[in-house]
Amino acid sequence: MEILVLNAGSSSQKSCLYILKEDALPSQPPQPLWEAQIDWSHHQGVAELKVKTIHGAVLKEELKTQSRLETVEYMLQTLWQGETKVINNLGEIDCVGHRVVHGGDKYHDSTLITKEVKEAIADFAKFAPVHNPVNLEGIEAIEHILGDKIPQIAVFDTAFHAKMPEAAIVYPLPYEFYEHGIRRYGFHGISHQYVSQRAAQLLGKDLTSLKLVTCHLGNGCSLAAVKNGHSIDTTMGFTPTAGLMMGTRSGDIDPGIIIDLLRRGHTGEQIDDIFNRRSGFLGLSGISADMRLIEEAIAKGNNRAQLAYDVYVHILRSFIGAMIASLSGVDALVFTAGVGENAANLRADVCQSFEFLGLKLDEEKNNHKPVDRDISTPDSPVKVLVIHTQEDWAIAQECVRLTQLVASH
Repeated sequence: MEILVLNAGSSSQKSCLYILKEDALPSQPPQPLWEAQIDWSHHQGVAELKVKTIHGAVLKEELKTQSRLETVEYMLQTLWQGETKVINNLGEIDCVGHRVVHGGDKYHDSTLITKEVKEAIADFAKFAPVHNPVNLEGIEAIEHILGDKIPQIAVFDTAFHAKMPEAAIVYPLPYEFYEHGIRRYGFHGISHQYVSQRAAQLLGKDLTSLKLVTCHLGNGCSLAAVKNGHSIDTTMGFTPTAGLMMGTRSGDIDPGIIIDLLRRGHTGEQIDDIFNRRSGFLGLSGISADMRLIEEAIAKGNNRAQLAYDVYVHILRSFIGAMIASLSGVDALVFTAGVGENAANLRADVCQSFEFLGLKLDEEKNNHKPVDRDISTPDSPVKVLVIHTQEDWAIAQECVRLTQLVASH
């Protein structure tokens, strides 16, 4: 079974191809046969394409185009043409899986894409205007290139959180707002679900027996409280701006600040720009949204970079504590995504606050670039795992599960 995965973002498009046996999924994530990334933000009017294959072939190219469809078409040609060729033709692809950021309150699971599903994705763009439209573009690009007969699967980032208790999703606003869809949805669900399943594997435990706090820390950041394999609480909310401080997003703030900014004459668009693109690490440090550059500046004695880091750690500790309270305990903390997987000092600083639970970090393991590993000491009652999140593989697994389900009916 040949599965193409498209993970479309506002400024980039990540894609990969897996070849799998239909009767048995591997216990470990396999390496994709082919991987590609398009960056539309490289230069105005120029798309940067990078392709690599399992055989070691690499392609880097700049494409002068404004058309996403043309760029995706060209990217797919590298699957079956040139040095990066891994299949004979696009007709060999059996299924295409798409990450879709927002499934609203309608989709609690991955689903086969139909006209109705596309209409719903477009409708939920009012909640995710940066992401859902480009997710839909990817779906329609595949229809144009491969035809409408090939099954396409939508894997929703919100789905993992869709069954949270009502008390965790309702905002304390007039109830009619909830009736009109204003509620906590949560995001990064594909990542939270994958790393919680992988954590159970690494711990040799049944996922349904575990209480986990999963920490997806990248440019965007969120936590999830996972109990019995299900998300029961999370930090992102109605939009991905909520919760933790992030690379350029503010996270939770006093809503009175928004009212004050409106009274000062700021428009809705300006306020959106402040909280989504000019805040977080970038806004506080004045340097960058990139943790690596923040750490370099701290080493040089930059006070604002240190302040940004200290605020981030304070907020992260606070929200982890809240997730542990939701779980009534914790078996393991899981760190994932770019910052979570690579920032050893951050992991140590965060875990220090939970030593009162008996948590003990193994300093040597923590400092040696751990991947899919327990970095706590053997006698630590709370385990600490660093897991490389693999959203593309999680999407591919959903494609296999759903196509088997459709075939059985």
